[in-house]
Parts: sequence; structure tokens; C-alpha cells
Amino acid sequence: MAAGKDARTGAVVAGAGPARTVRPTTAAEVADVLRDTSGTVVPVGSGTKTGWAAPATSCDLLLRTTGLDRVVEHAPGDLVVVAEAGVRLDTLQRQLAGHGQMLALDPPEPGATLGGVVGANASGPRRLRYGTVRDLLIGVTVVLADGRTAKSGGKVVKNVAGYDLGKLYTGAHGGLGVVVSTTWRLHPLPPAARAVVVPVPDAAEAGRLAALVARSTLTPTAVELRWEAGRAAGTDSELVVLFESIEESVHAQSRAAVALLGGGAEADAPPSWFGARPSGGLVLRLAFEPFALPRVLAALPEGSSGTASACTGVAYAAVPHTTDLAALRAAIAPYDGSAVVLEAPDDVRQGLDHWGPVADSFGLMTRVKDQFDPGRRLSPGRLIGGL
Repeated sequence: MAAGKDARTGAVVAGAGPARTVRPTTAAEVADVLRDTSGTVVPVGSGTKTGWAAPATSCDLLLRTTGLDRVVEHAPGDLVVVAEAGVRLDTLQRQLAGHGQMLALDPPEPGATLGGVVGANASGPRRLRYGTVRDLLIGVTVVLADGRTAKSGGKVVKNVAGYDLGKLYTGAHGGLGVVVSTTWRLHPLPPAARAVVVPVPDAAEAGRLAALVARSTLTPTAVELRWEAGRAAGTDSELVVLFESIEESVHAQSRAAVALLGGGAEADAPPSWFGARPSGGLVLRLAFEPFALPRVLAALPEGSSGTASACTGVAYAAVPHTTDLAALRAAIAPYDGSAVVLEAPDDVRQGLDHWGPVADSFGLMTRVKDQFDPGRRLSPGRLIGGL
């Protein structure tokens, strides 16, 4: 088990480097670490999404899961794979592709690990068709704060035995325990793809076109919007509708989409920006009711840019670091909207309200935290409300 300093990730996680970093290579070693450590522990994967939670109030030990890097079992006939938390998503996808299969998650962060994807609840454009981590994760093994190991789910898609820990640990940022192994439902690789790219002049038109697609009989894999710095959606903005299926279907559906949307260019693949998130400065993850896309984009300050999954109500926006987050959150709140900080300059991160207003379910969240981590040692302060 490797140990050492990790100032780069530590600066994002806790505002300073942790006292020590460990990299266990087995679940048993993870259990030993948690049993033998009395201080605070922050679990991370490769560090691609450490900014997606608030800085920890304390980090005596940074626990990297990248040493847990085995694909334990792949059952192609059952469309199921079991892989440890430190396996990189791109590495797994290459292995599955040799069998004509894929894990239908496409977060764009290079080097992201499976455990990190679960902890951050990360997804990409294809969530429209395939869902998110909570839809595809069918089993999980975790090490609790006291070193005990717990398992949930199994190696079959339909499994109703026990509690669904997978959903609980999705988006928990290591605050309830350390995910050491994951079991996933897989999908066949689509044999063909076709994209329709439509320029959009403003946010209202982007919303109208997305609504047309959502209400139609078309079955796109993704509907993505990109807008550049300037107005929330301007003359350089474009909407991409992606179809993935057999050859005959993608061609028929792309032609139908062009007719439905009143124009657009067909291509064999989406543009290079597809699936990317903005970076640099202050980056937010916006969630909202899909119909409110134009209103949410209109609420963004001048100089914003980003991408949006137009039919699922998720957007990633780079905004000026002087943005009044409280005012923005208030403006999108009527649409069940939220704005979470994903990335911020080091000199302003500590002073930001990372998560925004505490939800009505905070009491329940507190009781869950106390049940799984009564000593508040795991990722302290990283979750909403300072949990």
C-alpha cells in the first residue's frame, strides 16, 4: 500500500495538502486503513472531479482508490460487469468494446474511475437514453467508517434483496463510506450513429426545438445545446440531436429530425464539442425542469458559456467569478432549479456557498450520515449543509 503526499488534489479537497496519502490495492487494505485511522479520511479516485463537492473541513488522510484496478468479472451473455472502484472508465470501455458492449455512461473527464463516477454521480449526454449511475449500477461493495464491509445488489439486473446501497452512495462523495467494487448493467454498442446539427439564434428557440424533439416519436440518444460566451444563447449556438441504432434507423430518424426542426445539417458523428464541459473560472452544474431551459439560460449573467442536455434539464455553465450565486439560485428556484459549484479559482473557493439552500430532506440526510459515519470522519463538510 503506497503512502505519501498529495498536495495537488489536497488543495482542492481541503484547501491544503493532506497530512498523508495512501493507495490501498485491496478491499481488505481499505478496511485496515479505516479501522486503524482515528483522524479524518477523504476518499478520492483519480481526482478528476474533486471540485464537485465542497472543500473538506479536515483531511488527515487522503485515500486514493486507484490501486483497486481489477475488472473482476465480465459476463457478456448477461450484459453485466463487476469491476473495482479504481478501474478507469475509459479502460473498461475499451475492454467491453471487444465484446461489442459498453457501459452507457459518458462523463467526459479523462481518467475518471468507476468509484469517482459513482461518488460524484457523473454522467454525460447519453443520460437521455440510458439514464444515470443510479439506473446502471446494480451492485456495490463498500467499506464503512469502522472498517466493516457491506454489499448490496448482485450480478443480475433484477435483484430486490436488501437495501439499495448503490443509490445511497451515488453522489455521496465518500461521505458515507468507501466504494471498493461496482457491478454494472451493460448495453450493446450501437452499430451506427447519425447527428443533426441545427444553429439556434437564442435561448427561446433552443427551448422550442428541444421541446419539439421531446414531444415527437423520435428516439434520440442525446439532445445537446452549446452556447458561447456572450448572451445565454446567441448566433454561434447550436443544437445537436444524436441518433444511435442500426444504419436504417439512424438515417430515417435524422431525416425526420431535419424535417421536424425545419432544417439542420446531417453528419456521421456529433461535433467535437459534444459532451464536453466548460472549464476555467467558476463552473456550475445547473439542474432544472426541462421545459424551463430558455428561462434558466436567460437567468445566466452576461459572459456565460456552456452546454446543456436540453431534454433532461441539466446544464454546465462557465460564469464570471463575480456572479451573484444567491440571485441566480433564486431566479431558477421556481423551476426546481439548483446551481452547484464544480470548479472555482482557489482564491474564491473557500468563500463560496458550494451547494446552495439546504433541502427539506436535510434532517433525513443528517440521520443517514450519523448512521453510516457517526464520528463524522469521512469527507467532513463535503456534503450539503456541511455534513
